[in-house]
Amino acid sequence: MAHKGVDFVLAAVREEGAWQVQPLPLRAGEDLESLVQALRPLPSESGTIGMVSIDEDFFVLVRVAGPREQLLLSDVTAATDWPLASEVVDALDLPEPEDDDDPQPAGQLDILADFGVSAMDMAVLCDDPELYPDEMLSDVAHRLGFGSQFETAIDKAAV
Repeated sequence: MAHKGVDFVLAAVREEGAWQVQPLPLRAGEDLESLVQALRPLPSESGTIGMVSIDEDFFVLVRVAGPREQLLLSDVTAATDWPLASEVVDALDLPEPEDDDDPQPAGQLDILADFGVSAMDMAVLCDDPELYPDEMLSDVAHRLGFGSQFETAIDKAAV
């Protein structure tokens, strides 16, 4: 059973050009501090990427490189209902969304641009109402070159 709506939490690291993906404990996706603490010790030459899917509603991408953190929230309106989303909005120094705001991504859309997923690609992906967060993250994983590892890690996380 998921912790507080957390569907899965994954970490992706790239070492010597090869991706490694591993599931993290679901509790790591309950709040931003826990997520960053879980990602920070993982070694990576280009930053550790954390992927969190919440309640089939939205996702959070976090990239930790040394002391630097980059954040992307797939739907800013999730901050009205979910503590993790609200913490991301706060960390980005954005105003809390209103109940009548339209769904839209918030944060660094170019979080993965150096890997070939542009800000425009992320915006288009986040704006697709037909996709669930796990499908969006799967698309990102495939574009980055670790799609099959992503799927395997999701299967492990579901056990």
